[in-house]
Amino acid sequence: MTKKSLIFWIKIILELGKVRISLPIALSALVGFTMKTGSFGSEVWMLMSGVFLMSCSSGAINHIQEYKTDALMPRTKNRPIPSGKISVKGAIWVAFLFFTFGSAILFASFPPIVFNTSFLTLLSYNAIYTPLKKVTAFAVVPGSLVGALPPYIGWFAGGGALIDEQIIWVALFFFIGQIPHFWLLLLMFGKEYTLAGYPSLNSVFSDSQIKRLSYTWILATIATAFIVALTVLQGTTTMLLLLVYIFYLLFSLTSGIMVKKDIPVRASFLKLNFMYLLMMIVLIIDSLFSTGKL
Repeated sequence: MTKKSLIFWIKIILELGKVRISLPIALSALVGFTMKTGSFGSEVWMLMSGVFLMSCSSGAINHIQEYKTDALMPRTKNRPIPSGKISVKGAIWVAFLFFTFGSAILFASFPPIVFNTSFLTLLSYNAIYTPLKKVTAFAVVPGSLVGALPPYIGWFAGGGALIDEQIIWVALFFFIGQIPHFWLLLLMFGKEYTLAGYPSLNSVFSDSQIKRLSYTWILATIATAFIVALTVLQGTTTMLLLLVYIFYLLFSLTSGIMVKKDIPVRASFLKLNFMYLLMMIVLIIDSLFSTGKL
């Protein structure tokens, strides 16, 4: 195998694993772990590797599930399977290997509940959200469980219990945040979903109505982030950092609506995504600082 062909296959495998989604999922598992343990030991790398590979398996399975509809949308027609870069059989092997190595790492390193929660995350995406979005435009609501579970994976890996105020608020933040994230995507690519035959909110609501719904859910996400800042974070600096961005996001979106009577869709999408990233970083740093491990 030449160097060029090796790089080609690495790119295909990483694309099948949806690395840009799988990395943040692994990071959110780290959030739960550091919140519970306040440490960053060698087990962290086992946790992140296992969760990352399980998420990559879920991504590859999704590619297999949707390759026919992916071929109908300009945004997705060049993905590995519809473009012919890899066969369905080849993609199945990639998904299987991702799952095998990911589950082996989690089983060998942590209590069974860690793998079980990771597997539940996979099921919620591949067995609930993906089939359901072919049926209803509101599949994102139950599908948002995908965002809420990864912090719990890390929390359980650190020995945490199911019912705890801190992890519940953090999981709720990521659950609620998935909804405006998806609806803003619809505003950018909704017509492509229609081309693929998916029931879309664009056929139920006008763009202005979807924008108002998205804004309402963004407000709910901001409110949950505010509660996390006040009840979960222990450091003054990390709390202020998150609060400053929360108020910036609230002000920038609200002023845009009041002045322009509209939501800047792409800008709102990027700002919302940055808040998810900032939330994860702040929670990790705060947890490590509070125990003197950083």
